[in-house]
Order: sequence, then structure tokens, then C-alpha cells
Amino acid sequence: MFDNKVVVITGAGSGIGRALAVQFAQAGARIAVSDINEEGLKETLALLPKETDAKSYLLDATSWEAVLEHASAVKRDFGAAHYVINNAGATVVGSVENTSIEEYKWQLDLNLYGVLYGTKAFLPIMLEQEEGCIVNISSVFGLLSYPTQSAYNMSKFAVRALTECLWQELDGTGVRAVCVHPGGIKTNIERSSRRCGNAGKLEDEVSLQVQKMLVTSPEKCAQDILKGILKGRRRVLTGHMSRTIFWLVRLLPNRYPMILKMLG
Repeated sequence: MFDNKVVVITGAGSGIGRALAVQFAQAGARIAVSDINEEGLKETLALLPKETDAKSYLLDATSWEAVLEHASAVKRDFGAAHYVINNAGATVVGSVENTSIEEYKWQLDLNLYGVLYGTKAFLPIMLEQEEGCIVNISSVFGLLSYPTQSAYNMSKFAVRALTECLWQELDGTGVRAVCVHPGGIKTNIERSSRRCGNAGKLEDEVSLQVQKMLVTSPEKCAQDILKGILKGRRRVLTGHMSRTIFWLVRLLPNRYPMILKMLG
């Protein structure tokens, strides 16, 4: 299914993006990886099978102009775009009270608008091909809200909403959309993430709780994503407690905060 297909992956300089690049390449895909971290991109390319047709692109996913240019470059270099994985992201840890408007904007520019830009830039190529798959990385925090994660929650809920809208709008076009909800993936997201400038005791406590949940490897997450795409799933749940969280929110939509507090 992936043999000779062009796979575009943002945020591929580390973590889930890197693992996806390796596994798609092993499945025979042609790989277009991007990241704002040039050194990370070089390391990712070095991990791909030697015979892989791959190219890296330095990209600021928060810039519409840059993402639009990126789509044009991929079309020029590869002639197509069959799978687009909008993966670039980070988080800002902070309560609503402590997080500034500027910090909210930084978060939404990357996690929400970066995904929207990737979707908008590559969708015309896919519609013209009458073939394609847009894979948007949300989170289990796109299923439920968590203290000190309001900015991240907002972005990931919005990614989910965008993708579920695409499910309906793309029906019959040959193009489909997949929403991925990773939970507890052990990546280096903290390196590209921030604590709000006014962080205090609450942020410290919740950060420690979240760190304990990060137990699933990026490789296992990538494996689940590829498997979900192969099976034609619209939603992929992967990682520590992802299925538990999915059902917890469905069964106790108004009371899950109390359950989370007990588990914490």
C-alpha cells in the first residue's frame, strides 16, 4: 500500500515524526521530511534505508507562506503527495491564570495553525490526484482536558474538530483524513516545549504526573498509525491509557475530572 507512495511528514526531526519516517521508508515509501531543527532532520535521514528516495526540508510550520512553498517544493521534487502527516507540535505548561495571551498564541500557531496550513497546502494536490490521506496528530488531550494544559487542549481539540469535518467533506473524493490520538508517548517534546513564564507549584505537580505517563515508545506509536491507515480507520488510538481515556470520556463526560484526580 505504501510502496512508491510519497509520504510527507512534518516535525520529523525527532520522536513520532522520525519513527514514522523510518517505518514508512521500510514499507517502500518515498519520504519528504521537514522540521525546524536541521540537525534533527539529518539524523532522521541517516536512519532511513539506503535505497530510500528521501529529501529533507527546513520548515517553520507556523508560517502559511512557508508551508505553501513547501507543498510546491514537494510537488516539484516528487511529482505527488499521497500521505501528509501533520505531526509538528509542542506544548506550553501553564494554568489559565498563569498563561499569557502571547503563550497561548505561540501554542495555537504551531499545534493548530501548523496542522491547518499543512492540510490546506497539500489538499489541492490530493484532490487533483483523486487520491490521498491527510493524517493529523491530535492527542488524548484532544479527547479530554487536563489541568495546566489548556493551551495544548485547545489546539488538540481543534485538530480533532478539523479532521472530523474532513471525514464528511472528503467523502467520495478519493481523499480521506485520519485523526490520531497518542497518549503517553516517550518523546523529547519537552525540548521544544515551554513552561509559562508565571509557572508555580501547580505546574510543577502536574508536570511530574504527566512525565510518569510517558511510557510508550515513538516506534510503537508509529507502528499503530501505519496499521490504522492500512485498516482504513478514521481514528487511531495509540499509547499508554489512550483507549481507557477514550472510553472514560464517552461514558463519564461530566465526571471524568474526578476520576483523573483519583488516578493522579
